[in-house]
Amino acid sequence: MPLTKTRPITILMADDDEDDRLLTQDALRESRVLNSLYCVEDGVELLEYLRKEGKYANGVPCPRPSLILLDLNMPRMDGREALHNIKNDDNLRGIPIVILTTSKQEEDMVRGYNLGAASYITKPVNFEGLVELMRTLGKYWVEFVELPVQDDD
Repeated sequence: MPLTKTRPITILMADDDEDDRLLTQDALRESRVLNSLYCVEDGVELLEYLRKEGKYANGVPCPRPSLILLDLNMPRMDGREALHNIKNDDNLRGIPIVILTTSKQEEDMVRGYNLGAASYITKPVNFEGLVELMRTLGKYWVEFVELPVQDDD
């Protein structure tokens, strides 16, 4: 029986590397995943986006994400600290977070899962790998996983 549930999701990517953000955007487009992608550059901006603070306080479009793609190594506040803050916030803890990082450290993986990450993925080394990853993530999070409907306030 074919799956027919294909609704767009809102993806929020937290990554300080502009090239990685652009490549991910291109890979999502290439993989034909239905989505809206928003990007922030570090953990501080991620929390401001989610809490509608700072530059996101005055009506700047910042819909609640269905999924967060989180890099670990960022300035100001790294992904580990941001993950800890999100999972300890009653209003945010239900947002699934996929760690998408260059780190292959077992310690980072174990800590990420212990902090509440839904998945830990090492960034692919080439664009084709990134397209395949985005296609697979899209298929999983859009077609298979049941996510609550969120208000886009």
